[in-house]
Order: sequence, then C-alpha cells, then structure tokens
Amino acid sequence: MKIIACYSNKGGVGKTAASVNLAYAFAAAGRRTLLCDLDPQGASSFYFRVKPSKKLTEARFFKDVEQFTKAIRGSDYDNLDILPANMSFRDFDVFLARMRNPRSRLKKALKGVKADYDVILLDCPPNISTLSENVFRAADAIVVPVIPTTLSQRTFEQLTGFFRDHDLPLKKLHGFFSMVQGVKALHGETIAEMTRTYRKRFMKTQIPFASDIERMGVHRAPVMATAPASAASKAYRALYEEVERRVKGA
Repeated sequence: MKIIACYSNKGGVGKTAASVNLAYAFAAAGRRTLLCDLDPQGASSFYFRVKPSKKLTEARFFKDVEQFTKAIRGSDYDNLDILPANMSFRDFDVFLARMRNPRSRLKKALKGVKADYDVILLDCPPNISTLSENVFRAADAIVVPVIPTTLSQRTFEQLTGFFRDHDLPLKKLHGFFSMVQGVKALHGETIAEMTRTYRKRFMKTQIPFASDIERMGVHRAPVMATAPASAASKAYRALYEEVERRVKGA
C-alpha cells in the first residue's frame, strides 16, 4: 500500500481538485483506492457526493478501527472509496496533543485498512500543524500544488524549511504548478526560477487555470470524468502518470 498526500500550507491552490482527480485516475487504472478527506470543510467528500459520518469523531479516527472502517463510503466509480470529513476533524491537533507519540498516530490509524487498498490518498487541510507532521511522516509521497506567484513561492520555501528543520526527507516532496496562466509574465518567470532552484522537487506537469476545473463544484465529479477530452483532464492524466512513476521509485 502506498500513501500519497495532496498538501499545501497555502489555501486556494487547487489541492482538492488534484486530490479528487488523482484518486479517480488511480482507481481508473485498476488500483484499489481510498481518498481520505482530512479537511473539516469536506470539499473532496462534496465533489464525490458523499455525506460525512457523524460517528467518526477525531478520537475514533485515531483509536477505533471499526468505526474508521464503517465510516468509509463507496463512490460512483469502481475501485474508489471515500472516507468523508466532518467538522470534528477541526479538533485533530487538540486531540493529537494529548496522545503519546502524536507524530505517528495517523500512520497507525491507516494500518487498519492496509489490506483493503493499494493506494490511500490524503486530502489535507492547508496549515502546518501536528496533523501535518503526521501526514509528512506517514506519506510515501507528498504532492504539493504551487500557483506560480510570489506568495505561493514563499509558502513552498517555508515547507522545505520545515522539512529541513525537523529532519524530514525532502525527497518526499513533489511539487507541481497549479492554476497556471500562460499569458501572465509573472507565472512564466516564477516557474523558471522555482524550477532552477528546486530542480528534482518539481514535476513537469502544469495544471492550467481552467473553467472545466471550476465546474467540478457544479458537476460534483472529477473533471477527468465529466470532460475527459479537455486540456485540464489531459493535464491531470499527465500528473497522475508522473506521480505514479515517482511513487514506484520511492
């Protein structure tokens, strides 16, 4: 089983759209896939038309394998299940702070479904916290969307700095440029600069700023399912293929 996190310490960068489409792509390729929505806003769950399980509180998430398993829901797509978020997930950090070895609790919780899935995708909330550090330690790969602007560049620098300061392996980080607008000179300049600076840390695929992606909220489905011939869908397909290769090599 491989654990892949879609994470950014900045909101509004296309993290959930990437999570949803990557989960769809892995499932379509025949991989038994579980998408865990760790963000209390529940956007991934919403896209897949899955309601949250009110019984899966933050305590049961980490301590009750039976309730964790019961909270998993099937999706409209073969090989793809969803663990929906609920608002109690906002208290993850408070709960983790009271536990022994809090930085490794997420990996232990996911072991309960290890035999049932080939891939677990984590859609993470946009912050650096105890839960985030759990994600960093549990994941085999961390996929990081970055809008090619100054603020997003700064947050990626903060993320790599956190990894260095806490002795976390930088090789887990796999950035990609998201919401790219080719007509903007700043986007092109930032992409060139960050690619030079981080080299192997960035994948080649760029996800465009596209109305088809914005319409995911209307269709409540991955763009790869609703608009398979679109530029956005092709970009997510290419992203999936890069992630797949990198995870195999991890």
